[in-house]
Amino acid sequence: MEGRLQGQSDIPLNDVGRVQADQAGRKLRDIMARPEDLPWLVSPLARTRETAERARRAIGLPSVSYQIDDRLKELTFGAWEGHTWKELRRVDNAGVEARFADKWGYVPPDRAESYAMLRDRIAGWLEHVDRDSIVVSHGGVARVLFVILTGMNPDEAADAPIWQGKLIVFREGRADWV
Repeated sequence: MEGRLQGQSDIPLNDVGRVQADQAGRKLRDIMARPEDLPWLVSPLARTRETAERARRAIGLPSVSYQIDDRLKELTFGAWEGHTWKELRRVDNAGVEARFADKWGYVPPDRAESYAMLRDRIAGWLEHVDRDSIVVSHGGVARVLFVILTGMNPDEAADAPIWQGKLIVFREGRADWV
């Protein structure tokens, strides 16, 4: 794993991601009685759409019956997208150090977002979610949901591990990995 900052770059799932998406669908089927009864809300990026489609097929649902919501996109790293931390340290070490000193609030150059900015976007989206839902999105969105839905400290959330291919169930002020 290169540790490349993907952000909103619209890259496809790789083979590992495809296997993880299939597994996530089967896990979802195992923990939910009727996942077909809930709305599926999905980021418009290709990797999340393919994840949703593969997960739906894995549980016997039509692959394309889901809602796209632009607000569920990953945070954007602006000029930093597509680069590794090692590459960025060579060209913007001061920016990288500033970001590590304040992961929640730092905004990388060129129309990027901080987690704090992403939190505002996701809070606006969440105001319109009026029932349990299946959300297929990104690690940054998950970190923001940790803060909004569980009360996790933003600095802790910015460093929280995100496991690809696992599900997070938010309920009653908790976040449980499945």
